[in-house]
Amino acid sequence: MNLKKLSFLIVCGLSFGQLACAQSRNTISFNQGWQYYKANNATFFTDFLNGQQYQESQGQWTALEVWEDITLPHTYNREDMQKDRNFFEGKAVYKKLFSVDPSHIEKRTFLKFEGVGAVAQLYINNNYIGEHKGGYSMFTFEITNSLDYGKENIVTVVTDNKSRKDVIPTNQFLFPVYGGIYRPVHLITTNKTGFVVTDQSAAGIFIRQKNVSKKSAQISIEAKLETTEKRTQEGELVTQIRDYQGEIVKTQKTPVSISPQGVTYVKQQMDLKNPRLWDGVRDPYLYSVTAKLLVAGKEMDVVKQPLGVRSVQIIAGEGVFLNGEKYPMYGVCRHQDRWGYGSALSFAQHKEDFQMMKEMGVTTIRLAHYQQSPEVYALADTLGFLTWAEIPFVNRVSYYENDNAKQQMSELVKQNFNHPSIYIWGVHNEVYSKTADGQVPVLSRELNDVAKTLDPDRYTVSVTGYNVIDRQENLNTDVQGINHYFGWYGGKIEDLKPWAESVAREFPEYKVMLSEYGADGNMDIGQEELLAPKNVVTGKSFPENYQTETHIQQWAAIEKSPIIVASYVWNMFEFAVPAWNRGGVNARNLKGLVTFDRKRKKDSFYWYKANWNASPMIYIANRRDDQRKNAVTKLQVFSNLPSVTVTVNGETYVAKQGVNDKHWVVENVKLKSGENIIKAFGKTRSEELSDEIHWTLN
Repeated sequence: MNLKKLSFLIVCGLSFGQLACAQSRNTISFNQGWQYYKANNATFFTDFLNGQQYQESQGQWTALEVWEDITLPHTYNREDMQKDRNFFEGKAVYKKLFSVDPSHIEKRTFLKFEGVGAVAQLYINNNYIGEHKGGYSMFTFEITNSLDYGKENIVTVVTDNKSRKDVIPTNQFLFPVYGGIYRPVHLITTNKTGFVVTDQSAAGIFIRQKNVSKKSAQISIEAKLETTEKRTQEGELVTQIRDYQGEIVKTQKTPVSISPQGVTYVKQQMDLKNPRLWDGVRDPYLYSVTAKLLVAGKEMDVVKQPLGVRSVQIIAGEGVFLNGEKYPMYGVCRHQDRWGYGSALSFAQHKEDFQMMKEMGVTTIRLAHYQQSPEVYALADTLGFLTWAEIPFVNRVSYYENDNAKQQMSELVKQNFNHPSIYIWGVHNEVYSKTADGQVPVLSRELNDVAKTLDPDRYTVSVTGYNVIDRQENLNTDVQGINHYFGWYGGKIEDLKPWAESVAREFPEYKVMLSEYGADGNMDIGQEELLAPKNVVTGKSFPENYQTETHIQQWAAIEKSPIIVASYVWNMFEFAVPAWNRGGVNARNLKGLVTFDRKRKKDSFYWYKANWNASPMIYIANRRDDQRKNAVTKLQVFSNLPSVTVTVNGETYVAKQGVNDKHWVVENVKLKSGENIIKAFGKTRSEELSDEIHWTLN
């Protein structure tokens, strides 16, 4: 697929993820004209909202004159959290002046936030509206009754990313919780009668599918409707399924009677004949569902959502089956931050990440360890990546997080329910209990119940950092996720294969995924010998070649192990970890296959590209290990070509297959003193491909 067509598909996919703009509903960007101020936590009071701060030394309030003009998305940690552990963690205030059309006094107005780190308090005209706890899920507040129509209004948002026991994640150890309004904000105007907007920012309709095959599929639409009119509204719910070209393929009309009290629930059923299936990267075909609410023939509200018709089945010891056919689970994990930007990313940056994953041949992603941008799920829908979505119940337990964890679980499912790419909900990652009666197993059971009650059709998964299948914390979900770094956090690289064999013997009926594996690799540290770091927690030298060898050996074992039904490389991209100082780069997790700034791709990236992407390629590994001491050495080439030839200073060597048919090895290569020119060649039916590196023998 060419990039021009890819961009078109992505834009079309994103249009499904946004609330439709029509005469009945208006959604506008609310990201311009903001100001912000980073507050002093010790002297912060609600009076700050009036533009004042308290000076303890003087014992008086003074006018605040240090507001900075900004455009959203914005984080106040885009630099400090990426350098060291001395980052600002606390409150910042955002404000914006805006006007509302006087005619909207007869309508309803909402503010929708896609993500604020991590606790947000909303004020309109200095009137408190509400609070949201959780830095990764969307939230929406109605502000209809607090506005001055036709006059200037002020919106104020107090943000706070300080770690709290009652908000997950409860610490900043494994990844930073960036502060601020770091995702876009939308101002939504609707009629008094319409789809529910404040149902934890859900779309207003939930699309379910049953009995999916190439011959037929049962599609059900569950709508939530409400009115603030004083009388019952008699109307009609008209739902249309359109194909990718926009042609209507199915219409359902249902009479509705919307009470002014409570919420009205409506369910529709439609049968599709001979549907074109959403088949992952093989064919990510998207229909759309447009639901319109009519009263007296007039359109009151409309929403549009994506529809990918598909079925997913996980069979223990066999794999993941999409639409009845085994699906290649070539997986990576992805964090949302980037060097110099923090978490305040643009759509173009999300898209760039996905294009790199597509280049490598990725077919499935784990979005770790939290709900990510709506744009990210739309990209996954459009490109066909089966997606693991999860909440940030991770790393540590405070015993105060129960309510917030269940809230974020509900938000995750409701807000992303209609994305066909999502096949599994994650309830926790690496949180532990000494007994099966402890807080974590009990809460995990409750989180699983939240997910399965809202969405009984998808799988659930929980993750342990031990290489033990029957941990008590992990027995309450459908799938067992195992994070284990053989050869890094204990053991040897080659230990993965016998571990998988023992799992197959002892737990043949368990659905098991290797949810994280890998090793750190610093591209700026070359090393001729293959040596494991002596200390992976305090060590300052993590040469890239050890990471490369880890992925070579472990992918070769994974692809041959049917008990591992899916696996996910940790991580696609390097990311910030303020508490760390390891491997030669401060505040960085170096396990990514691509550098934090997205400028350079490591050897491991090309190893997976050779294995996962069918496009012909050839790549000589260990190119940054270019200062050599041994005159006789080994060469490695990654290629999916049928044969590979290597020349060293003009002398020809025939490469032999190594751990699999994408791994080519030449033993006993002779180097000369000084510069050595190494070339690799291979042929397709129509062309010859080559690669070249230079090594220096000292």
